[in-house]
Amino acid sequence: MSMRDLARACGCRPANLYNYFKTKESILFEVLLEEMEQIIQPISHLEEEENGNPVDQLRFIISSHLSVTLSYRRSAKTLFDVALDNLSPANRKVIISMRDTYDRLIRKVIQRGQEKGLFVPNNDKLVGFMISSMITRSRIWFHPKKGVTVDELADFIFGFALRGIQSTDGMQK
Repeated sequence: MSMRDLARACGCRPANLYNYFKTKESILFEVLLEEMEQIIQPISHLEEEENGNPVDQLRFIISSHLSVTLSYRRSAKTLFDVALDNLSPANRKVIISMRDTYDRLIRKVIQRGQEKGLFVPNNDKLVGFMISSMITRSRIWFHPKKGVTVDELADFIFGFALRGIQSTDGMQK
């Protein structure tokens, strides 16, 4: 797709796009950057929140991430699956660094839950990847008019994930 095609699809002239974006890659980068910021910003405080309840923190991460993922931007269904290859090395590094921040945040919460005996000892990196994958891939099939709301889906993903990692001993604590 050319910038001219993109401008036509947006109902404007190419010059309007070039006022804000020099290349198609800069548009792609801004879209990815904004989404990553929207995912990370509300949960960033959890990295240092040692005294919080990891179960509640995990629920918050899932709900917050899912809300962004299924927002008005859900039309970009597989954007993150293919977009990184279309970025320059410098821009790719920025987005990957933000993704690493998200991964670090969710792993911290999982580790806290394991340390407190609420979650079974497991590979926190894989657990984090599986939870974030459930959230991210839901944008492919989710539609609010097909029987489940975003909140109901957040509850389902949280319950599904929690049953997979919750310690039966930790349930007593």
